[in-house]
Amino acid sequence: MRILLVEDNAKLARHLKRGLADNGYVVDVAADGIEGRHLAIEGRYDLILLDVMLPGLDGFALLEDLRRSRQTPVLMLTAADSVENRVRGLRAGADDYLVKPFAFSELLARIQAVLRRGGANMQPAPDRMVLGDLELDTTRRRALRGGRRLELTAHEYTLLSVLLRHRGEVLSRTVLTEQVWDMDFDGDSNVVEVAIRRLRAKLDDPFPAKMLHTVRGMGYVLELRGGDEPELR
Repeated sequence: MRILLVEDNAKLARHLKRGLADNGYVVDVAADGIEGRHLAIEGRYDLILLDVMLPGLDGFALLEDLRRSRQTPVLMLTAADSVENRVRGLRAGADDYLVKPFAFSELLARIQAVLRRGGANMQPAPDRMVLGDLELDTTRRRALRGGRRLELTAHEYTLLSVLLRHRGEVLSRTVLTEQVWDMDFDGDSNVVEVAIRRLRAKLDDPFPAKMLHTVRGMGYVLELRGGDEPELR
């Protein structure tokens, strides 16, 4: 499922893109209304998440342009919580309207509802990922290894989730910083090293088989070595 996110708040856009990607969606991002209109008309999307207050072209105008040639489902996002704005958006052709700030779980539920109404062939995101004796329950946001629950902080859980989704791939400090902390990479920061050390103490130290490996000069990789690797489901 492919989603276009039109949002000028860079931090919020990164957060939403990461969360949606973690739930199985492919996400393109436009930072202003003009770019958003171009992508919406030229691309093929299952859903558009559209902010109202955008530079270049606001969300209402973009939606009116889009509806002249496309019927792609649109979920509008706005901090303006007024009846007038909601009515204007719905009359312009929006399929739903979500007021900021919102819980990410509510956004997911509304996306799924809009896609169901549109008859999209939805593929649910996996609620469990497994590598060897490591299991990540994405519904309950908990991790277990060898049947034992790992007591992880929110950032440690997100870090492990990113590594597990990209198992076998070496992820650089830059990638991890952007995906886990929603920050631009700072070469002088040791936030990644500290988090990796703390995660490794919980994930690997109590167990004979090690999963979290450092690739010197490149980054970190989560994988089993020296044996058959179970399928990541």
